[in-house]
Amino acid sequence: MPDAASCAERRTRTVSIRQAVAQADFDAVRELCWEYRAYLENFGPEQRRITQVFYPETEYADLMSRLEEKHARPRGIVLLAEIDGQTVGCGMSHALSAEAAEIKRVFLREQARGSGAGRALSQALVDQARADGYKVVYLDTSQDFVAARGLYESIGFEARGPYAPVPRNMEQHLCFYELTL
Repeated sequence: MPDAASCAERRTRTVSIRQAVAQADFDAVRELCWEYRAYLENFGPEQRRITQVFYPETEYADLMSRLEEKHARPRGIVLLAEIDGQTVGCGMSHALSAEAAEIKRVFLREQARGSGAGRALSQALVDQARADGYKVVYLDTSQDFVAARGLYESIGFEARGPYAPVPRNMEQHLCFYELTL
């Protein structure tokens, strides 16, 4: 359990969210995304299986090579979260249709969890989807990620069924959400 001093230090840090635009930004996002994949694989045996179904290493590498293209403006975005100028997380969205966006790969390094960076990052992705004219935003997360689920619900996401095809044996391990904008 953190002591009072570490809690006070965490509260005084400056969180900022910015769009990834430079090559160095996208390199940082790729590094974070690979950390995210490793985090998922090491979370536990069930999460490892889910990760291997949804993010097989070769397909994930291909996705990482096309990051700028898949999430390009004006219909997608890649954001970086920083605390006191240090990159600590990322998140992105892309178009599913003219009216729907999907938020993907929201991830914070361990030292940033509990700092408000996850909320700021998630809210910035929602705000950008709204500004881009989407009517609804979707996302999914693991049943095991209780803190993430609580965060999404606290900013207005509501539970729903799958919004895209999902292998039947995976559905019970995931939570699907939508937010009407």
